[in-house]
Amino acid sequence: MIRNVSTVLNAAEVRVLGSLVEKEITTPEYYPLSLHALINACNQKSNRDPLMNLDENEVREALRALNDQALARSSNSSESRVSKYEHRLQEVFNFNRHEMAILCVLLLRGPQTSGELRGRAERMHRFDDLSEVQSTLQHLMKREPPVVKILPRQPGTKEARYAHLLSGNPEPFQQQSSPKAAATHNLEDHERIARLENDLRGLQEEVSDLKQQLLDFRKQFQ
Repeated sequence: MIRNVSTVLNAAEVRVLGSLVEKEITTPEYYPLSLHALINACNQKSNRDPLMNLDENEVREALRALNDQALARSSNSSESRVSKYEHRLQEVFNFNRHEMAILCVLLLRGPQTSGELRGRAERMHRFDDLSEVQSTLQHLMKREPPVVKILPRQPGTKEARYAHLLSGNPEPFQQQSSPKAAATHNLEDHERIARLENDLRGLQEEVSDLKQQLLDFRKQFQ
């Protein structure tokens, strides 16, 4: 039986849940995950957007919150003295493999187009074509309650993006600069200010020279 998630997930909870789903599918031999492995999975530099740097306390807190909603749990076995953790999305939502792969990529990388989802989900499930991706998205959107929605098209783009709803309704799109673009913009500002300061110093020197010339000229008539 499919149950509803009672509260929306925060960014850390989303990252922990997505990481557990991904590792179950891509590296089942190392799943369930130890806390150390889970922290590394959350903070890895590939296949993540945004990049995060969660510490042990943040991951533990996220696990507690997910456990309260029956979305994750500790999986202790007699073979290991180290606590390990697993997700429970299958029990809660009864997703099929197609849906699990799409939702996992949305959890780990945020809103994306159907083409991006197809390429990035390939490690977990190979979609034959875009129509299969779009059909999976439609099933996720038609669930009760829906777990995915289509977002308004961004200015200057041809394709709409899709977002998961486990964190509530996504905020309206706001144009944001990438870190590289922001750094470039800051550098341009600094260079512009430096040029203005140089120009000001030049003008000050010219005024000082003119004053001195005027004084020298006056001395000729005194």
